[in-house]
Amino acid sequence: MTKTLFGTDGIRGVANRYPMTAEIALNVGRAVAKHFKGQSRRVDRQSIVLIGKDTRRSSYMIEQALAAGVMSQGAFALLVGPMPTPGVAFLTQSMRADAGIMVSASHNSYEYNGIKLFGFDGFKLDDSIEARIEKLVLDNEPETSLPIGDGLGRAKRIDDAMGRYVVHAKSTFPSSLDLAGMRVVLDTANGAAYKFAPIVFEELGAEIFQIGNTPNGININSEVGALYPELVQDSLHRFRADIGIALDGDADRAILVDEKGAVVDGDQILALLALDLKERGALKNDTLVVTQMSNLGLDLALKAHGIKIARCDVGDRAVMETMKAAGSNLGGEQSGHIVLGDSSTTGDGTVAALAVLSVMLRKEKPLSELRKIVQPLPQLLRNIRVKDKKDLNQLSETQKALKSVEQSLSGKGRVLLRYSGTEPLCRIMLEGENEVALNSMADDLEAALKKDLS
Repeated sequence: MTKTLFGTDGIRGVANRYPMTAEIALNVGRAVAKHFKGQSRRVDRQSIVLIGKDTRRSSYMIEQALAAGVMSQGAFALLVGPMPTPGVAFLTQSMRADAGIMVSASHNSYEYNGIKLFGFDGFKLDDSIEARIEKLVLDNEPETSLPIGDGLGRAKRIDDAMGRYVVHAKSTFPSSLDLAGMRVVLDTANGAAYKFAPIVFEELGAEIFQIGNTPNGININSEVGALYPELVQDSLHRFRADIGIALDGDADRAILVDEKGAVVDGDQILALLALDLKERGALKNDTLVVTQMSNLGLDLALKAHGIKIARCDVGDRAVMETMKAAGSNLGGEQSGHIVLGDSSTTGDGTVAALAVLSVMLRKEKPLSELRKIVQPLPQLLRNIRVKDKKDLNQLSETQKALKSVEQSLSGKGRVLLRYSGTEPLCRIMLEGENEVALNSMADDLEAALKKDLS
């Protein structure tokens, strides 16, 4: 069944424009409740759907529409308010809901929004279930089939939801350690973790210097957060901090800054965590899962330590699925999605940062030293805005340019051309030994792509 609403990470688009309208959200809530009806683990068999959101102004509209749809099917909507995406995944499982819904467009700017779906186990739904839900959304169920009177569902706001997730996040940090004396710059991107994350680090003993903590509905990810680590770099020097942590709008990814001001990306975070787990005999199947976007330098660094690399498509859902298949407990993306399979079912920026801090404390080494395990090859990333996502394999000029680039790299680098699953962009990624040559190759690819798509 071909999906038209769902992309690589749920439904996403400009809020109040198709598909991110209140009408579609109402139908999504209705479809999710209907799909899981009868699967409830409750004695009374009433389905429960948990709904969280980030701090975008439109998230209130989408949240309420989803809740209305859930209740129209006679199900119970649990509203947990502003909550990181991994928090919704955790709470869905721990509160024994039948499904979880997160309202967020992750790292995108405020005018966008999105809907992410989780199953009762806290994992994102697979393609086949999303396709069935999408069919229910688009079929427009007649109102005569809906319950009336006392058959309608209810909604309840869970006031202590954040506290439950705080306890979980802290439980992933070794009980024998604490963060006393640690100075941390924390950028919460004016997003879902603006209240949650500082509580976690402070209760573990750290001194927090927080930025990006004044959400107003339209400033989420606005020159703050994981896409803009420069603000953390500047603040780290001012506060003489030991580490900087930049989360994105829904806090499912983290980019770090070491005590010298250098940015530490997802590849470097994964490398130091993988090596630590390997040394402690805790890296399952000695395997790390990464996407096609991860730098070849990561492969070279970890191969020397007997760690195998399994690559997959972009997106933390693809990472999690590949981790299951490979029997691994660690995977992630260069962008900062880090999945620690022993404690999380999806990317969790806060938990990933805690894991790095625990390595720093146990090894008594600063982040600037730990990050050196990876010596990345020069990498170039370029985003080309497109109107239509035509099949790349059918674009003659693009394929001709792509083959020429592959011949030029001749085994000493990589080229990857793909469409974004969440934005109207085509991404060009090049790795090689010479940055000047990489830029020239990217120019050729961009020109060919624009010619084919004009």
